[in-house]
Amino acid sequence: MSGPLVLLKTGDAVPQVQQARGDFEVLFREGLGVDFELVEVHKGDRLPLARGLAGVVVTGSSASVYDPDDWIAEAAGFVLGASSLEVPILGVCFGHQLVADALGGQVVKSPRGREMGTVTVALTAEGRADPLFEGLPDLLQVQESHQDVVVRLPPGAVRLAGNQHTEVQAFALGDHVRAVQFHPEFDAAVGRGYLAAPDDLVAAEAEARGDDPEAAVAAVRASIRDSDHGRTLLRNWLDAFVKAG
Repeated sequence: MSGPLVLLKTGDAVPQVQQARGDFEVLFREGLGVDFELVEVHKGDRLPLARGLAGVVVTGSSASVYDPDDWIAEAAGFVLGASSLEVPILGVCFGHQLVADALGGQVVKSPRGREMGTVTVALTAEGRADPLFEGLPDLLQVQESHQDVVVRLPPGAVRLAGNQHTEVQAFALGDHVRAVQFHPEFDAAVGRGYLAAPDDLVAAEAEARGDDPEAAVAAVRASIRDSDHGRTLLRNWLDAFVKAG
């Protein structure tokens, strides 16, 4: 790597996960297997110069890209600048949405409600050919926790993966931008920690749909299982996009 790798942290993991495993920087350090420069943009950290960076990972967040917070606009501007310099970028969950929004796509609250637990994501033909998914099966098992979705890709972007709940689960733009709606840094234990935190939200949304709230929570809990697909993806990104550059 020619310059520093930056983790652009846009939020904090839920308290249950922080106490048991650590915050996002710990999970990404474990998943990537390398160190990085931590920039907590949501807490007012100064954004670095994008030129010369080896790569940028944009984390998840409880925020939405359409929230009016100044730091969101600043982070989007940084992503736009880094992309124009062809710095390798990986957006994750909120980061996926921020990258899409910053580069001209559109993000909305999902009309299908919250997607949580371990879910199956299908690669498109383009996804199967992309180095981000090297060595992975056509059907991925990944961890999810989100309520917003990308409904319009940035100009020139290509959809790499999706499922019935979320059409755009991953996309590519050029040779340097990749983004995934799911959490490749999560394992099953982290997924369970996330379910423990917003149980009331899952139940409330189910009740609003006319579904049994207890059954909805139980179904998400039963879905959670371990998979190494996320960690493989993180190492693929590091090898194919950061180290190769």
